[in-house]
Amino acid sequence: MKKHKVIFLLGATGCGKSDLAIKLAKDFNGEIISADSVQVFKGFDIGSAKVTKDEMQGVKHYGIDIKMPNETFSAGEYVQYTHKCIETIVAKGKLPIIAGGTGLYVKSLVNGYNFGGTEKNDAFRKEIDSLIEKEGLEKAVERLKAINPKFLEGLDTKNRVRVVRALEIATFGGQRTQDECKYDFKLLATSRPREEMYARINKRLDIMVESGLIEEVKALYEKYGDCQPMTAIGYKEVLPYLRGEISKEEMTEKIKQNTRHYAKRQLTFLRGMVGVESIDLTDENYYTKLKEDLTIWLNN
Repeated sequence: MKKHKVIFLLGATGCGKSDLAIKLAKDFNGEIISADSVQVFKGFDIGSAKVTKDEMQGVKHYGIDIKMPNETFSAGEYVQYTHKCIETIVAKGKLPIIAGGTGLYVKSLVNGYNFGGTEKNDAFRKEIDSLIEKEGLEKAVERLKAINPKFLEGLDTKNRVRVVRALEIATFGGQRTQDECKYDFKLLATSRPREEMYARINKRLDIMVESGLIEEVKALYEKYGDCQPMTAIGYKEVLPYLRGEISKEEMTEKIKQNTRHYAKRQLTFLRGMVGVESIDLTDENYYTKLKEDLTIWLNN
């Protein structure tokens, strides 16, 4: 049986994935599925660089605003949701284009991971939260590695929510098995020189703050408190500022620093993936070459 063709557009944060995805969708009759772990939550807009209706340019997007902030969303749920989206898009005769950089989402889809059906365990989560508070997140990561090191593949080990959930699944018998991948993925990764990428990140963060990031975080925290997306970069750094613990300048620099570090981890993750084709966005002829390559691939 011939597999459905799906474009997977990867790359570090701030490298221009969203704009390129929309361009490709318009030229190849596609629809876009987000692979961003924060954009799934309603209200988390500015800090996640969520694409606006105007920026979508009429292209349908999936995986955005599908959860309330006080809900949770796991990699297993993402895989199930994305499979349904792909089937919906293909049924329309359109091309699915997945765009995003959440490592665990990416690896789960490409490698055909199946996470089982382990339910959430509140008592266990309190135990792990206590462990993290006393001994640090690294201790929980060590525990996960001891139980099942496979769960570390693609996992952002700096993300407390994802580490706790992975440890929960591994501890209570949920198995991350591997099925045959259902799709013919074209793996593309946007790239820019590192200094240019960092400059884009810094500029984007300044614009976010000017556009109301602080007000967004304040309103969301007052309504939802310590919810899952509040642990994301761009949100967690604002809370100490709101409590008067750091200055606005310190807050802004901390977000920039953490975002740059995250981009670096994303690049390391991409280097470890097999079959990823790099797209140099500074090459003035990159899009012409890319269109030719994709046309050949789609017709094979």
